[in-house]
Amino acid sequence: MAKIEKAPQGAGAPGKGREGGREGGRDGREGGGRDRKGGGRDRDKKEGGDREGSELVERLVAINRVAKVVKGGRRFGFAALVVVGDGRGRIGAGAGKAREVPEAIKKATDQAKRRMIRVPLRDGRTIHHDIEARFGAGLVRLRTAEAGTGIIAGGPLRAVFEVLGIQDVVAKSIGSSNPYNMVKAALEAFKLMESPRMVAARRGRRVNEVLGRKGDAKEKSDE
Repeated sequence: MAKIEKAPQGAGAPGKGREGGREGGRDGREGGGRDRKGGGRDRDKKEGGDREGSELVERLVAINRVAKVVKGGRRFGFAALVVVGDGRGRIGAGAGKAREVPEAIKKATDQAKRRMIRVPLRDGRTIHHDIEARFGAGLVRLRTAEAGTGIIAGGPLRAVFEVLGIQDVVAKSIGSSNPYNMVKAALEAFKLMESPRMVAARRGRRVNEVLGRKGDAKEKSDE
């Protein structure tokens, strides 16, 4: 008769091993879950940064197809001109080139955000004084306007005023019609713009004296 041997006690070990493996798997999954939660926090932070950036208004001014001549022929790409502003006196312009249109626009937008400047506005709707500026062959003339006038400008200049937050202005491009020169000429004009407060601080006087109010004019005449 064949002898029947009892299975050793260690034979049940594989089952325990499976249980241990399952437990280890749960622990591993739980650990992974914690890592994913941490990643979620990082995503929240990134989303918060995106919300801050989303307050800016972006306008695509021009998009052109460009070609680069190489040994095998011509390689085509795209060049984009973008203006960015917050609608409350800050503006920036940027240009970018890439093989695809979305990438070119993204490069131009990033450059515009890095080059933003602040422009003093009167009552938050128009410029403080008439000004003329030139960039290259581009010449622009900006004039202040009364409330209700609106934006009297066309093409690239209209996009510039919209993102800047100007509501009443009269603009004329006298020189080149190249959008790059027009936008850069407008930015040069904004850099030269001064508010009465800035002029008073530079001259060491009060704002009323700079504006020439009636009371101050009488005092000067008496002197």
